[in-house]
Amino acid sequence: MPDALPAAQYLPHDTPMVLVERLCGINADSARCQVTVGSQGVLRPFLDADGNLPAWYALEMMAQTIGVWSGWHGRQRGETPRAGLLLGARALNCAQPVFTSGSELDISIILLLQDERIGSFECLIQRAGETLASGRLNTYQPDDNEINQLLAQE
Repeated sequence: MPDALPAAQYLPHDTPMVLVERLCGINADSARCQVTVGSQGVLRPFLDADGNLPAWYALEMMAQTIGVWSGWHGRQRGETPRAGLLLGARALNCAQPVFTSGSELDISIILLLQDERIGSFECLIQRAGETLASGRLNTYQPDDNEINQLLAQE
């Protein structure tokens, strides 16, 4: 991937809400990002007192890897990263209550089904080949009008 950038370049998020650091691989139907659990990285604001990341962040790291996949493909079409919505997760499983300090996490997603605006992805978080979390996420890509309606204040 000669034009790879930090994962944040493909997301519409601002710091500190970016939870993945590096885009390590991508193709038409999959992507792999990495992040290191530690006090010097992007996960710093979310670590517990022992420097571990609670496992419930797995869902957002998976969703952001999907966002990186979408943002990378959008960039190839000359588009800027767009907000997406997580519709839900099925069979979300975390093998342990925390991701331990110092762990390098590999987050991979595989596209299972996609139409114009809805996608379904199989997701894994692994450390050194061991599966720490898995699940199937369903996403929705709203258009600009829907985004404006969601952000409108009454």
